[in-house]
Amino acid sequence: MFNKFIWLEWKSFLRSASLGKSLGLKILMAFLALYFSAMFFFLGIAMFPMLKEIYPDKNPLKVVNSFFLVYLMFELLFRFLLQTLPVVDIKPLMVIPIKKTKVVNFVLVKSLFSFYNFLPLLLLVPFGLFCILKEDYPVGNMIGWMIAIYATILCVNYLNFIIKKRFTENLKALIPVIIVGLVLALLDYLDIFQITDYVGKVFNYLYNHPFLAIAPVVILLLLYLWNFKNLSGKFYLDAGLKGKTKTVNTKEFGWTKRFGSIAPFLQQDLKLIWRNKRPKTTIYLSLIILGYGMIFYPNDAYQDMPAFFVFVGIFMTGIFMINFGQFVPSWDALYYPMIMAQNIPLRQYLASKMMLITFSIGVLAILTTPYIYFGWNILLLNIACAIYNIGVNVPMLLFAGSFNKKAIDLDKSPFMNYQGTGASQWLVSLPLLTLPIFFFWLMNKFVNYESAIALIAGLGLIGLILRSTILTFLVQQYRKRKYVTIEGFKQKGD
Repeated sequence: MFNKFIWLEWKSFLRSASLGKSLGLKILMAFLALYFSAMFFFLGIAMFPMLKEIYPDKNPLKVVNSFFLVYLMFELLFRFLLQTLPVVDIKPLMVIPIKKTKVVNFVLVKSLFSFYNFLPLLLLVPFGLFCILKEDYPVGNMIGWMIAIYATILCVNYLNFIIKKRFTENLKALIPVIIVGLVLALLDYLDIFQITDYVGKVFNYLYNHPFLAIAPVVILLLLYLWNFKNLSGKFYLDAGLKGKTKTVNTKEFGWTKRFGSIAPFLQQDLKLIWRNKRPKTTIYLSLIILGYGMIFYPNDAYQDMPAFFVFVGIFMTGIFMINFGQFVPSWDALYYPMIMAQNIPLRQYLASKMMLITFSIGVLAILTTPYIYFGWNILLLNIACAIYNIGVNVPMLLFAGSFNKKAIDLDKSPFMNYQGTGASQWLVSLPLLTLPIFFFWLMNKFVNYESAIALIAGLGLIGLILRSTILTFLVQQYRKRKYVTIEGFKQKGD
């Protein structure tokens, strides 16, 4: 029966209407998969000698065990953000004599063949073989340890499904869990309660007693049964027919009326962001990225590369611009044909997008002012990057948006979701980030730091002065491509 399910999946893939679309994106994802596979494999080979060099007085296996909890936390985080749940269209299967237990088992077993479960093997197997062949570790002990480690990683695979089903629609419910995790991490960092050491000792014990590898396997089976029970309980045609009762959000954003003719468009965009999952996530992500500077500004390795700080400044002050602006007008795909058919000024439509993105850059620039702690030069650079974003990058993004012709489902999860992504999104990212870095590097190298900051800010001011002319050009560009855009938005599939 599993062979038939696999055959149906393959047929579904080949006959998909979106198979021929986004071919460039599929090729890029394949290259990324090969790249990460190679990186994990080489890291698995180099891990033992590398740990020997870094911790000469410690057993590398014990070092791995002591850091394993940290790895599991990152594994769970990345799976929660990126891994999609396995799905099967059950409606056609419910009218033929197939036991639902077989379908549910297929879905759960299918998840074991995920790329996320393949990558850890590229770390674990080379490291284990190195320990056995080069360092003469007992074969039985190492095999038991590898089984225990990999079974624990697979536990994270099924635990992620449970967490996603419970928390994806209500991320606020995750706040207590996150707080507990941060408290434990802080206690471990301050050497008050070292939970990583306790977990390390557990896996050291499993290595010394390899028959206990059965324990993680039993936990894996229990999580499998838990997921099996959850999915079996929803294996009915009417399982999703009852709609969820929601309180209607009637927020009208009346304060936008002060912006005159562009007010209706601003209201529409703010409602779109406020009421839908994917655009709302751009707000949360923008606030998270504000901490990006803490990784680089205090790091001595980057102090001799001030041009790299331009990337940080552009990224922090423009993260909303990048995530929201690159999908204009795809956000409005459902009613974009109506906008083009009615007597609605396209200039005001684009001006409202500019106003919203400019406002976001201003707010994020203000929120980055605490980085003055690292020096006035950092503050001035962030302000210059914000001005450059407003004057140069905003028009550049809107110009690239005229080539967007893929609709976006606003209710879909934003994580690992490439819907609406086309060639224009990948191409515009190059000048968006590299041009200001190049201009700054050139002026800083041949003149000085202050002149480089002035150049970045000056380019942005020139863009602001020419905004009216630029807006006229953008209106002409959108009008020229409106029929291609409308036709593209009618197409179904990613």
